[in-house]
Amino acid sequence: MRSWKLRLVNSLLLLAPVMALHAQTRGVVAIRAGRLFDSHSGQVAENQIILVEGEKITEVGPAARVQIPSGAQVIDLSNATVLPGLIDGHTHVFGFGLDGIKPGGPPFASNINDTREYRTLLALANAQKDLRAGFTTIRDLMSHGGGYADVDIKKAINRGLFQGPRMQVSSMGLVATGEGILGSPEVNLPRNYQTVDSPWAARQAVREQIHYGADWIKFHSTADYEFEADGALKSDPTFTKEEVFAIVDEAHRHGKKAACHAFGGEGLRNCVEAGTDTIEHAIDLDETTADSMKKKGIYLELTAYHYSLSDYTIKDAKATRGKYSLEALREKSGRLAIARGVKISFGTGVGPFPHGTQTAEFAYLVKYGMTPSQAIQSATTVAAEMMGWQDQIGSLEKGKYADIIAVSADPLKDITELERVKFVMKGGQVIRNDLK
Repeated sequence: MRSWKLRLVNSLLLLAPVMALHAQTRGVVAIRAGRLFDSHSGQVAENQIILVEGEKITEVGPAARVQIPSGAQVIDLSNATVLPGLIDGHTHVFGFGLDGIKPGGPPFASNINDTREYRTLLALANAQKDLRAGFTTIRDLMSHGGGYADVDIKKAINRGLFQGPRMQVSSMGLVATGEGILGSPEVNLPRNYQTVDSPWAARQAVREQIHYGADWIKFHSTADYEFEADGALKSDPTFTKEEVFAIVDEAHRHGKKAACHAFGGEGLRNCVEAGTDTIEHAIDLDETTADSMKKKGIYLELTAYHYSLSDYTIKDAKATRGKYSLEALREKSGRLAIARGVKISFGTGVGPFPHGTQTAEFAYLVKYGMTPSQAIQSATTVAAEMMGWQDQIGSLEKGKYADIIAVSADPLKDITELERVKFVMKGGQVIRNDLK
């Protein structure tokens, strides 16, 4: 009997328009940029030219200095604002399918009712929706029952079989016993995560995931949450301090990074003390912890838009009679993190809500105290540094990948303009152009 991986490969080969998507030799492409956002300075320059050859940028500068070579293909974005391709540092392509959750119904893709092959195809489609929305790079955190299929999606994109964003992946992710278990104890159902207990079991799992292609080690240091009578957030810690230290240390020993899911409390403090590379959420953040994160250079991904959705607001309103919510606490601690100078890397948690809509996160960053320039930098230069790819992406410079987007108006005047991306180029290939 063929394995699910063999069946998946056959399905992908039948669907892949290989000839169209394999790397091709392309001549020089010249982009006329009416306004160009410099993600290092946070400023906009007018009347700029970007020259692209193959996958890389070969020159950027004022039209008066940069000459367009004879015979170059010209893309006219002279009425648009041109920016580096965006980076979403917290996605879940193995989320709830192409269009989120059906109203009143189950997700389009189910770990119980759908095969892993089908869910992998949906995950690829989700990644492509993110790309068309302007996210030329994503960091996908946990495959949610997809095993190592996220590694395969990354490979298929990198090898030119399919369009898709640049990806770093974390495969199965790690949880402690008690989290992610579905159904009754009498039924053996698929698991969303890899369960480990004890520091040595954690180290073994980290080694295994790295061996099979994980770029990051993602782990849950807190589980579910509830509000106390006084409004304090109770977020149950999962791993012990020794287990957290083992996970982070083992990842670092092998040259990989660790991402910690933590809402607050002991679980969050353990991750900060262990020196994890990123904290996901940190909804209940105090000044002491924020200052420690800043001192250690730990990146924070707020995922703010996620917690304003009805899945959380309705639940919290019922549980607290409208007194408390993750949405309000997220805003309070988000403002604190920004004010204390914690490094904020753009991350949305897209997956529970539809892929391709996560640019709504920008408005929340501005609401919490960032300038529009800082919000864009969080999704360009800062996120590129978080991923360790700052020499390849995150800014429009000679020698970097030609990952370029454009919008009609000026996002420094209206940050929601990034919710209406009209042009996307990844590695010199035009993915969409609605500005013709």
